[in-house]
Amino acid sequence: MFATTVVGFTIVMGRVTDEVIIPGLDEPGSVSGRGIWAAMAVIAVVGLIRGLSVMVRRFFNFMGAMLTQRTWRRSIVDRYLDVPLDFFRTRPAGELLAHADADIEAASSMLMPLAFAVTVVVLVVLAVVSLLVVHPLFALVALLLFPALAIINQIYTRAVEAPAARAQAMVGEVSSVAHESLEGVLVVKTLGRESDEVERLTLASEQLRSERLEVGAIRSRFEPILYSLPGIGVLVLLLIGVWLVGRSAVTVGEVVQAMTLFGILWLPVQILGFLFQEMPRSVVAMDRIDSVLAVEPEHRPDPEPASVTVPDSVGVVLEGVSFAYPDGTTVLNGLSFQIEPGEVVALVGATGCGKSTLVGLMSGMMPPDSGCIAIGGANFSDLGSDGVVRLVAPVLQETFMFADTLRANLALDAEVSEGELHRVLGLVAADSFVAELSDGPDTVMGERGVTLSGGQRQRLAIARALLRRPRLLLLDDATSAVDPVVEAAILENLRAHSGRTLMVVAHRLATIRLADRVLFMNEGRIAADGTHEELLGVPGYAALARAYEEATE
Repeated sequence: MFATTVVGFTIVMGRVTDEVIIPGLDEPGSVSGRGIWAAMAVIAVVGLIRGLSVMVRRFFNFMGAMLTQRTWRRSIVDRYLDVPLDFFRTRPAGELLAHADADIEAASSMLMPLAFAVTVVVLVVLAVVSLLVVHPLFALVALLLFPALAIINQIYTRAVEAPAARAQAMVGEVSSVAHESLEGVLVVKTLGRESDEVERLTLASEQLRSERLEVGAIRSRFEPILYSLPGIGVLVLLLIGVWLVGRSAVTVGEVVQAMTLFGILWLPVQILGFLFQEMPRSVVAMDRIDSVLAVEPEHRPDPEPASVTVPDSVGVVLEGVSFAYPDGTTVLNGLSFQIEPGEVVALVGATGCGKSTLVGLMSGMMPPDSGCIAIGGANFSDLGSDGVVRLVAPVLQETFMFADTLRANLALDAEVSEGELHRVLGLVAADSFVAELSDGPDTVMGERGVTLSGGQRQRLAIARALLRRPRLLLLDDATSAVDPVVEAAILENLRAHSGRTLMVVAHRLATIRLADRVLFMNEGRIAADGTHEELLGVPGYAALARAYEEATE
């Protein structure tokens, strides 16, 4: 519709020139007022139709681009939720944010000009036909001009593709540096690394600036040519038109028609040039998005199928569990043990022996390379990660709090009664300091809970896990920042809360002694199993216990 109205408008302008304007100039009064009004009405109607067609085209182009962005963003976020944990270990947060923001913006930047480019193709075909009807020389100018533009655009695209790719990659690098600096603001401030972080960001920004300047330099060489060619075409058309009018081969109106058509084509050709300018950056961004979508999602069977039943009090069985990280580092090697329902077990071992990795496997964050893990008689592979999440609650040493109220951080959108909230806060010895907050449980926490101490955050993290009523609670050094007396009170409260199986990664003798049983881990395996007193006869465990005791003293 747009292409047809554009060509139709130029034909109307030519007819009006020949039948109204030229006769009126040659013989004043020869054109009636009715004829003038009719010409004005025709121009207005055609112009109105052309304007409406532009509005409709832009509306659908814009909606198409925005809906595509929404689809891509949802796909990226859904894939982030479904990919294995190893995906996040190998990619900085800044790069992940760039995929969901800058890359999608860049990839969709050519959608609107791409849709218009289809219209431009139809418009060029109709324009050539229209010019051919007027005179073959006019059509020849168009047939020489548009292929020249296409060839120049192709050369430009090839020249700008590599620097555009490097610039897009540097966007993620700058985002990563900025994110790390803000995320580690306490380290930056306490170690006096402000100038170093500024230097890192400056270096990354300078590299991004350098790549974008190279892209800009290429654009500065090609864009003047792309934008000037249509104007040169109009001048050539005018010269040819004057010559043809002098030979009575065409009329003045037909020359006006041809020049008007070239003048209108100027903007579409510029948009077509913009399409070719954005194409390399868009293709690079699309490749980066595809690299995320190409990651195989984690296998998730139907969560807790009807055929799988899990009792209220669960035991845990691990048989021949092995696990290695993508770099080939083997952490667990044929590990096997069993935890009885309702038992409190302390997991003890030297740093790097695989305790945190084991907690990650037992909480369903990643599957083992071999062997199996079962809870309450149900295999993790049958439950899937969603099913495991409802049964197991891990609490890690590093806690995270959202910039929301304390109540929202604990409930996480679940329905929690006031009585249940206070009961759980009492279990983790957090009720007293929560009551002293300005608004109690409704106090807004700072980002990542910076308004709280490390021990307070850890107690709230345990409370958050307890509110989910897990059947297996895993504490991975989750009380390391808590006073030993308070820690003992918390663990005693958790012991007294019968029916829940508990495994604690422990580094304090007081904690270890509270456990029913101790699992001594060494080189990715359970080297010894028994009570604290029984394991003191194991040299490796005894040496570790002495080190813990000396550290406590």
